[in-house]
Amino acid sequence: MTMSYVPLDKEKHKATRVKLSNEFAHAKQAHIAAASILEYAQIASCMPIVFITDPASNNTHTVAMLGIEQGVNLFMKDNKWAGHVVPLNVQRYPFDVRPDGEKLGVFIDENSDLVGGEEGEMLFTETGEPSPFLENRQQLLSDLANSEMATQNFVKKIVELDLLDPIVIQAKYVNGQQRNVNGMKTINETRLKALSDEAILELHKAGYLGAIYAILMSLGQLNRIVQLTSDSENPVQGLRLQVEKPEEEAAKAE
Repeated sequence: MTMSYVPLDKEKHKATRVKLSNEFAHAKQAHIAAASILEYAQIASCMPIVFITDPASNNTHTVAMLGIEQGVNLFMKDNKWAGHVVPLNVQRYPFDVRPDGEKLGVFIDENSDLVGGEEGEMLFTETGEPSPFLENRQQLLSDLANSEMATQNFVKKIVELDLLDPIVIQAKYVNGQQRNVNGMKTINETRLKALSDEAILELHKAGYLGAIYAILMSLGQLNRIVQLTSDSENPVQGLRLQVEKPEEEAAKAE
């Protein structure tokens, strides 16, 4: 079903209910989920975090890897979320924070199976005030919006310091098939260690060093991705991460 986000309105949605669910079925076909700096440490204990660049806008973002194939979320088992961590951008659904005029506003997906009906939590009280449930969701959305702004600043600094390298994940399947997963980047530890003391101190004071090492540590969760494919139609035997060499360097190596 196509999502249809509309601004949340206390008149239009005064009788609207939202069902509570920890299944997160809407993310069944998502192989990545946006990851914000607020949650790097948690996500790193469960799934890999990588950088991707939008070719249209050239903006770089951090995402949690939920799988290695388009349309397959390995953290969904029997249509339920099976991971011990759920990215905030998955948790927030069916709500979102989006530009509404000159400010940010709360939006809701009216086409969601969680929205409408006679069951679930009311969004507004009889007097038109946000219900305790909606207040909780608004706080989550506020935390997420603030974290996304902080994430943008973090990524901007990483790009400015030229710390990113394109990577390729080589997947070897049990049946002998092999394929490469491209389009991602990660932090180059050698260039990180070569930064001046002044630059390192700046990263430390900004709280970015912890974020950097959380991302680097998260790459160990590629083993978890392998494990999660064990009961799939095409299980993976192993994943190997390599820095993707520029074409001219690859030509010299040959």
